[in-house]
Amino acid sequence: MARDVKELMARVGKIRILTNKLVDDRLSGDYHSTFKGQGVEFDEVRPYLAGDDVRTIDWNVTAKTGVPHIKRFSEERELTILFMVDVSGSQSYGSVRRSKAELAAEVTAVLALTAIRNQDKIGLVLFSDRIVKYIPPRKGRDSVMRLVREVLAAEDDAVGGTDISEALRFLSAVQKRRAVVFLVSDFMGGGDFDKLLKASARRHDMVCVPVSDPAEYALPDVGLVELEDPESGALTLVDTSSGAVRRSFSEQAEKSRAELARFFARNGIDTLTVSTDRPYIDEVRSLFKRRARKR
Repeated sequence: MARDVKELMARVGKIRILTNKLVDDRLSGDYHSTFKGQGVEFDEVRPYLAGDDVRTIDWNVTAKTGVPHIKRFSEERELTILFMVDVSGSQSYGSVRRSKAELAAEVTAVLALTAIRNQDKIGLVLFSDRIVKYIPPRKGRDSVMRLVREVLAAEDDAVGGTDISEALRFLSAVQKRRAVVFLVSDFMGGGDFDKLLKASARRHDMVCVPVSDPAEYALPDVGLVELEDPESGALTLVDTSSGAVRRSFSEQAEKSRAELARFFARNGIDTLTVSTDRPYIDEVRSLFKRRARKR
């Protein structure tokens, strides 16, 4: 048990070093301009200057001083950022350098560190076919590494299927105020979540983060293999030496990916698509720039 904890903390430390290097001033600036506050708050009263909007005149102060004054307001900056991370059985899979769960932890760390730099609150929901853990949003750099630790620890116990609908119902119950929500999942076997996801996207600023692995879209030619569904445990014997089998597998996987992308686009849901075989920081920057252009 002690060795497991030591290994877990070593993995957390590695991600801390990696993501600290990636989160630079430019990324933080892009984040700040991309995710806006939810309103405005009073800042100060100052004397009226030529060109100021007369609708902002504070008539009470003007009457008391005999000099025109205006009210100034600033953006209500503080945001609540909630990470909803899939920790079902399929997330433990990885055919290259890392598993999908490790990639999810890294991306969560980068986004969470950026949010903390901007004084936002961060929280976490881990889910599979049930709610595994909930950490209410709060501030502080220690919150970031706790989130990473929980995502990685959940990978060791990753079993069962995926129920995105249940996760979204939980979101509705615990997060009454509008928040920025990152839904991190491979979206495999997530059930019929379309309606609930559309409703959540109307209520919150929703960003979906599809996590994938290259082997999920292309079977290698290695003859007869027994494949296990990591969520159900079902075993299937597949002849990968058959070109028809490999083509059918790739076509079905691509069809599912395209349908998911169309669903996000139709409903105006932003996406951050990441894969275990390539760097993700450019995808994060691209997301921020796309959102900035929309604004």
